[in-house]
Amino acid sequence: MKCNEQQSGVSKIDTIGFLLVPDFSMIAFTAAVEPLRLANHISGRELYRWALLSPNGGVQRASNGIGICVDHTIADAPPMSAVMVCSGVGGHWYEDRAVFSWMRRSAAQGTAFGALCTASHILARAGLLNGYRCTIHWENMAGFAETFPEIEATGELFTIDRNRFTCAGGTAATDMMLHLIAARHGEKLAADIAEQLLHTKIRAGSVRQQEELQTNPMLDHEDLNAAVAVMQANIEEPLDLLTLAAELGQSRRNLERLFRRYMNCSPAKYYLGLRMKRARQLLCQTRMSVMEVSISCGFISATHFSKCYRDHFGVAPRSDRQNQRHSPLAAAHEFAGLT
Repeated sequence: MKCNEQQSGVSKIDTIGFLLVPDFSMIAFTAAVEPLRLANHISGRELYRWALLSPNGGVQRASNGIGICVDHTIADAPPMSAVMVCSGVGGHWYEDRAVFSWMRRSAAQGTAFGALCTASHILARAGLLNGYRCTIHWENMAGFAETFPEIEATGELFTIDRNRFTCAGGTAATDMMLHLIAARHGEKLAADIAEQLLHTKIRAGSVRQQEELQTNPMLDHEDLNAAVAVMQANIEEPLDLLTLAAELGQSRRNLERLFRRYMNCSPAKYYLGLRMKRARQLLCQTRMSVMEVSISCGFISATHFSKCYRDHFGVAPRSDRQNQRHSPLAAAHEFAGLT
């Protein structure tokens, strides 16, 4: 997965390692490995091999509870051209110095590294994103930016920066792998793979991740999307309603009518909900104090913040942090609206 070798007509077989960490995202993993399988199938040649890795071998379980039997421990891993680190629920808390050391040694020997879903946290913690651009799932962007302010997180579907490949997870992993395959073996093969996958359009990495509002066809309203975008860009220093309306070129009354009609709430209530969502992400994905979180979400008083948080989520900030740290899968389900 380095330079394009189409010119020579002879391609070296690439061996890709998939380092599975506990509670990894099954959809991101399969979305990344299936394009490799189809590259071999459609070309009629073995262009890629892959190996599943974990620190100690055995079975590694995904966040959906399905166990995958890995091929190697990191100690007996074969030579690889690239390693894709696969994580998911709780990936932002993953800490294994032995794994980080192995990653650094492998990178020093020329192995490229990629990250699926929350694994950009792991690459960053291992020191492999210093001086690189990266991306991560939108739900983890705020926590990543607070934890690693020196690293540029793009918010794109995927980011390829030299020998670092990071993606937001989910089906974005397919788009990233198709671009890597196209760079190595040509756009026609990538297009044929996408056709087999019923992946109607290979998305560019520069496509911005879309928030829930923008992906909901019931809320496809230009003025509403613009209002939400301004709110999201002003979490730490919230705008009052008059300033928000002026920023959008709307009257206060029109803005209120817009939110009442499409969101069944006032702009102020929706804005507060965005700030609470950001607060919960920071509490659960960083080691920031409650006071620091409150300031980052536009609250001057920690007491007022705690009251708003309790009113919104039904639990105090510190208690919520403890509960979700002890049960990351339950926290992920709640974020996704499954509980």
